[in-house]
Amino acid sequence: EVHVVESGGGLVQPGESLRLACKYSEFPRDIDAYIIGWFRQAPGMDREGIACIYNRDLSSWIEGPMRGRFTISEDFAKNTVYLQANRVRPDDTAIYYCAVEWAVVSSCGLTPDDYDYWGQGTQVTVSH
Repeated sequence: EVHVVESGGGLVQPGESLRLACKYSEFPRDIDAYIIGWFRQAPGMDREGIACIYNRDLSSWIEGPMRGRFTISEDFAKNTVYLQANRVRPDDTAIYYCAVEWAVVSSCGLTPDDYDYWGQGTQVTVSH
């Protein structure tokens, strides 16, 4: 059983920065390729992908509308991946989820159905 836990959410003011962390448990020894993805879901909206990173070559992808404000980074030695959000806006308010995909391809993508394990999410609220 793989466990995924997000942290770092809370109430932030517009224009501030926020760093979320995704901590995941150890994988079986035969798993040497995996992808960590960040998603979010606002009330009444579909889940949308933000960013992902592939452990083998550290390649990453940021979804178009998120580029310039969101970055993804890793500390794979500590089983942790981070999502940095800068200049946050009220429409960034959502539950932010981290997910793990045991990789069968060589680069990451943000199709939710491709991911195998999900955390419970962390609430981010952007408001004065």
